Amino acid sequence: MRLGFTPEQEAFRQEAADWLQTQMDGPFAMLKNLKSQSAMPAERRAWERALYEAGWSVVGWPKEHGGRGASLAEQVIFAEEYARAGAPGRMSHIGIELAGPTMIHFGSPEQKARFLPKMASGEEFWAQGYSEPNAGSDLGSVRTRAELDNGEWVVNGQKIWTSLAQYADWIFVLARTEPGSKGPKGLSFLLLPIDQPGITIRPIRQINGEAEFNETFFDDARTAEENVVGGVGNGWQVAMGLLAFERGVGTLGQQMGFIAEYDAIVAAAKANGAIDDPDIRRRLTNAYAGLRIMRYTALRTLSAAEGHSLSREAMTQKVYWATWYRSLGELAMDVAGQAGEVSDDGEDHLPFAQNLFLSTRASTIYGGTNQIQRNLIAERGLGLPREPRGDGKTS
Repeated sequence: MRLGFTPEQEAFRQEAADWLQTQMDGPFAMLKNLKSQSAMPAERRAWERALYEAGWSVVGWPKEHGGRGASLAEQVIFAEEYARAGAPGRMSHIGIELAGPTMIHFGSPEQKARFLPKMASGEEFWAQGYSEPNAGSDLGSVRTRAELDNGEWVVNGQKIWTSLAQYADWIFVLARTEPGSKGPKGLSFLLLPIDQPGITIRPIRQINGEAEFNETFFDDARTAEENVVGGVGNGWQVAMGLLAFERGVGTLGQQMGFIAEYDAIVAAAKANGAIDDPDIRRRLTNAYAGLRIMRYTALRTLSAAEGHSLSREAMTQKVYWATWYRSLGELAMDVAGQAGEVSDDGEDHLPFAQNLFLSTRASTIYGGTNQIQRNLIAERGLGLPREPRGDGKTS
């Protein structure tokens, strides 16, 4: 496992850090440390264009697709410095970190030429159509269906928790293209333009007042026949490949955000005297140990990265960080005490501890619930048999 970086990589770090800090202290200061994922869309679109023009939008993509061809270590470094500078969450996250790498690996030459340049430049934004009301973490149960009609796929069904779909131009959808199929078989990975009569988007108001997520309805929505990635019926393979990208480099940048929040909790504990409580000190110590474990686990996973499938180590990361993060939100509220329970600024300006507590409640649910993740670890990581049902078959 690589625990450090070469002098050349540290020089790359300094270049990235200098540019990011200049932007966050200058023309994009209004976005520094912005926690909301849905606020200031115009400014965040401008930020995406600035990243692209300076060559920082898709550092890990191959140069022929607009990237820098950065090494894995350099991608990790950029993710860390991006978070350290207080830069905002990427409005193009779904495109550049999920759809883009998936298309680079599985897409046709025509799909790469059509979609990748506009993803990288921030001209087109993407949403993810995976989860459904009755098929959340269990993607094999999706019921959204697609049928060919005169050279077009006609899509009907519903997706939920589609992040930032209200700002997206395209959505990739896991749909059932083989009638009567069940589980992972008969699925295809389709690309649909969102601005059409057959797609309706409804925001979901979250407990902390945000509306980052949406319900998305497909009523005879259409897309060209060629807009299927990886071939008809191969959607499960493509979908699992995408999840491997989701568990990759971005986890190191995510952890830098965790560190900033942890440091804020420590500072608050020192300021209000909560640090004198032995139990608070114990929990702060445990939280710090958890941060280090997360970092070393991510470095180990990335150091041994092979192909585009989920390693056994990568399978454990979601359960670990999600559980840790939920506990951090609880710790923040306990450090803040009664002051953390009161807000005079309205739901859009919640105090730090209160907002952290409310937002982290969802960490063990989105991206695959802890229960489903543990099943995946047991079955695919450890090779354990599935639990028999009452009829003698496996569930």
